[in-house]
Amino acid sequence: MHDTRAHPSASGETQPVISPSSGEVIAEVPAASADDVNRAIGYAKAAFEEVWFDSTPSERQRALLKLAALVEEHGDELGRLEAENVGKIHSLVMSEEIPVIADNFRFFAGGARVLEGRAAGEYMKGFTSIIRREPIGVAGLIAPWNYPLFMAAWKIGPALAAGNCVVIKPSEWTPLTLLRFAELVAEADVGIVSLTGDVDTGKLISRNAADTLKRVHLELGGKAPVVVFDDADVEAAAEWIKTAGFFNSGQDCTAATRVLAGSAMYDRLLTELVPQVEAMKVGGPFEEDAEMGSVVSKEQLERVTGFVDRARATGADILTGGEPMAGNGFYYRPTVVAGVAQDAEIVQKEVFGPVVTVQRFDDEEQALAWANGVDYGLAASVWTRDVGRALRMARKLQFGTVWINTHIPLTPEMPHGGYKQSGHGKDMSIYSIEEYTNVKHVMASLD
Repeated sequence: MHDTRAHPSASGETQPVISPSSGEVIAEVPAASADDVNRAIGYAKAAFEEVWFDSTPSERQRALLKLAALVEEHGDELGRLEAENVGKIHSLVMSEEIPVIADNFRFFAGGARVLEGRAAGEYMKGFTSIIRREPIGVAGLIAPWNYPLFMAAWKIGPALAAGNCVVIKPSEWTPLTLLRFAELVAEADVGIVSLTGDVDTGKLISRNAADTLKRVHLELGGKAPVVVFDDADVEAAAEWIKTAGFFNSGQDCTAATRVLAGSAMYDRLLTELVPQVEAMKVGGPFEEDAEMGSVVSKEQLERVTGFVDRARATGADILTGGEPMAGNGFYYRPTVVAGVAQDAEIVQKEVFGPVVTVQRFDDEEQALAWANGVDYGLAASVWTRDVGRALRMARKLQFGTVWINTHIPLTPEMPHGGYKQSGHGKDMSIYSIEEYTNVKHVMASLD
């Protein structure tokens, strides 16, 4: 560790951090500049060249296991910070995020020791060829505001497991848990850019990286279709749409935001879904029995409100919700929108809030065309009792993850990443570790 101290920004400037559940300033953090980034990169390069490049897989494993232990040991503190800073429901952070963050670090600790390579051999007479996987060096990581620590773990874990050092930027809206985690890591003495964010940011980073041919790893959002055929279990589908559509206030790239229901299923599904959404309790992070919290900021509240207002103005049916909630903080009512066309803005664009649209399709061909008919390709789900239909749809859906008769479960062993404008590269799984490596061919004469 070259310097484990916290530093002010080079300019000395700070910026406020606002609690979305109250609208009040809860912290001031340093406002970093290019000078601060370059200083951090310098430390990371020195650490890589002098220490981490020569680390063994077992040493990297032990370091990552320490990170997992830190998350568990300080889980209560991190969970409270995450809930307050993002506006999440605290009980859900503690049950659905903190344990999974630790589990991700443990998975990557194991992955550090099992990276595979091609068999060495004599592919040309008189020469032996060896394939090496080597770390890239310093990985520049950008964490999103919706899962600040969770998705930081998705990036820190594989980058360190592969032997890289990291420089990570938290969101200016939600930096507190990642900053605290960095302090804990410092106290414990324990050439690629990776981003989880929006499409425009991803394009900007790709353009800037092109000048120096830096590799980019991008997860850029989604517009997940939930295709519910007439033979599906309507109660299960409605329950999962409620869960996956409004978890984290719908601020999730894999959220079940775009429901496509068969002609005989459409009315039955709405009859099940709308009362469940109407009954959801919206409240503060520490409010008992609250199921959904605020959106992350005033700007996000205005964005969500604008999408729904424009849909209403063009003839959409707002079946429940459809407006901000009165009082302090940035709360929007859980909303179900029907009567929308395939080319409607609210169908095509990522709202990133507690809004679910529902469309009626006529047949499998139309369901597939509508499901694929957006710019995004991160995740989708298919609901049917027909195994053949489920597998046909899974094969033809242009999405990086396809669930069958469920929506949103993720596990560290399986990859997560998108098609089309949802980006490229994989988080989680052994594939993500490979993203942070270079492949080298070493050829030796046998003479």
